[in-house]
Amino acid sequence: MPGPNRKNIRQRYEKERRRNLLAQPGPHEMIIVLDRLKAGYNIPKIFRSAEAFGAREVHLVGIDTFDPAPAKGSFRKVPARFHDDFSACHTGLVAQGYELFLLDPAGGSLLQEAPLPPRSAFVFGHEEFGPSFERAAYPDLQCLSIPQFGSVQSLNVSIAASIVMYEYVRRRLGSGGG
Repeated sequence: MPGPNRKNIRQRYEKERRRNLLAQPGPHEMIIVLDRLKAGYNIPKIFRSAEAFGAREVHLVGIDTFDPAPAKGSFRKVPARFHDDFSACHTGLVAQGYELFLLDPAGGSLLQEAPLPPRSAFVFGHEEFGPSFERAAYPDLQCLSIPQFGSVQSLNVSIAASIVMYEYVRRRLGSGGG
């Protein structure tokens, strides 16, 4: 049986996006920012993890239609905020008191060693090209990396997002600190 065609995906997306308007923020102040990710399976899988880990919202920068089916209903449960560019997203989050962290497999503070305040926003760039912006334009953006020990240079973005969300929640449930 062939997979869904573009028209069916678009219809499903529009239906779920309308349902998303009723989504309630998760119990944690953590926000996930997806910066121009490919519109494949990773976006809905990240919504699924965001719902499981109680993320407040998922911000989508430069992302339009994607198939929400792999989210298993989570796209309607986690509020989605849409931005045309990273600048607008950054400005809004900083105004709300969020500290922003860019996940970068090439360097930065190790996830397990970095302080993660309650209002943390984690930015994940395009799987192949990285973030859509010049990092120098955002000096407040802190880089984080997830330690890896194999020869692979980076993790799948949905796996990396899940690890980051788990670490954030683990700290909230553990010692109560960042």
